Amino acid sequence: MELSFYKYQGTGNDFVMVDNRTKLMSKNNTKLIRHLCDRKFGIGADGLILLENPEDASIDFRMVYFNSDGNESSMCGNGGRCIIAFANFLGIIGNSCTFTAIDGIHKGTINGEGLVGLKMNDVEEISDTPDYSFLNTGSPHHVIFSDNISDLDVRKEGAAIRYSELYEKKGGSNVNFIEVLNPSTLRIRTYERGVEDETLSCGTGATAAAIAAFNSGKVKGETVDLQTEGGELQVKFKQNANGFSDIWLLGPAMQVFKGEILC
Repeated sequence: MELSFYKYQGTGNDFVMVDNRTKLMSKNNTKLIRHLCDRKFGIGADGLILLENPEDASIDFRMVYFNSDGNESSMCGNGGRCIIAFANFLGIIGNSCTFTAIDGIHKGTINGEGLVGLKMNDVEEISDTPDYSFLNTGSPHHVIFSDNISDLDVRKEGAAIRYSELYEKKGGSNVNFIEVLNPSTLRIRTYERGVEDETLSCGTGATAAAIAAFNSGKVKGETVDLQTEGGELQVKFKQNANGFSDIWLLGPAMQVFKGEILC
């Protein structure tokens, strides 16, 4: 089979994108997905995303996301932003859209300069301890604040927490190491489960970090800038009696290349 694909990246978080509206590619072929994401023997990516037809005519498209290990996974924020850009490129949407993902319905926006916004689901529960915060922003995130994250071995430290007793019965967790640069800016490094390594950026992790930092008083406003290893993201939100709502993840999402691969 010859498969056409597109490669997208959002602040260094990269994805193989496939227009699967004709259902050419099986979602059950874990081996193939793992091969396509392999950086030595395939295309190379942090994950693979299928764009499919929605079940509801009022929805623009459906997003199906797989980690590089070949398994379908929870929501990916940067992947969500990239599929918005992809749908715009395909002519499915204009400057705004509504689509479904594994965690429900999302809205998206895109401007002419490549800035893509993704509306995240509301966050109603945050677990705070003296050592870390935990919250789910479409994917589970363990958030640790540190004075200096430059020299951290993120792969080693992240894996230790991801596979610890804390999360072993919950399927693991993503792990974020956060440095507060000023009252509105954070630096973040993330270990992603499914990738099992540090990634240059994680959208749901950036969202979790911004909300956890605000909730603990480490940042002051409801707009937070984040410096990832792959670029800059921004998270906006509103606090209410039930938690946090109107949460938006904003940043660049760009097509890198397209091609065909025999598989």
